[in-house]
Amino acid sequence: MSEFRTITPEEFSGNPFTLIGRDWMLVTAANPGDGLRGGEDYNTMTASWGGMGILWGKPVAFVFVRPQRHTFSFTEKNDRLTLSFFGPEYREALNLCGTTSGRDCDKAAECGLTPASETDENGRAVWFREARLVLLTRKLYAKPFDPEAFLDRGSRDMYPKDDFHTVYVCGIEKILEKT
Repeated sequence: MSEFRTITPEEFSGNPFTLIGRDWMLVTAANPGDGLRGGEDYNTMTASWGGMGILWGKPVAFVFVRPQRHTFSFTEKNDRLTLSFFGPEYREALNLCGTTSGRDCDKAAECGLTPASETDENGRAVWFREARLVLLTRKLYAKPFDPEAFLDRGSRDMYPKDDFHTVYVCGIEKILEKT
């Protein structure tokens, strides 16, 4: 991990609107163990929905995963998630990770990303060495969207198949920044 330095949330200077909404991120969750075979030991998916802030007196990130995504089964079984952010040279890799299922291939291997991991009392976290910024998080809350709670019909209309995202609110445990 020498290519990264750990920073605190207070030292974080990224713009979440740009990082998530424009640049995108990889959301990654892993099974326990030591293997790093994508789609089997962990899975990753591209996301452009999410945010960061303070909730319950803690720095948090929140992400959304639909139930049909292969990553969903990993996020449901494990307490830790990572959010990896990349430079523009990795846009093609993020496109592949957003359009290809980990059920069918090892997406990281297909796009030349190198997985790294650590395990602690909350489970295993997997991220990618090519990332410029990584948030290692632990789930604090998970709940599928309630169809009755939508106040904006246009937002509700994004779910014609009723395949509502699950929202994960995650405490930020560590932020790794590329040195």
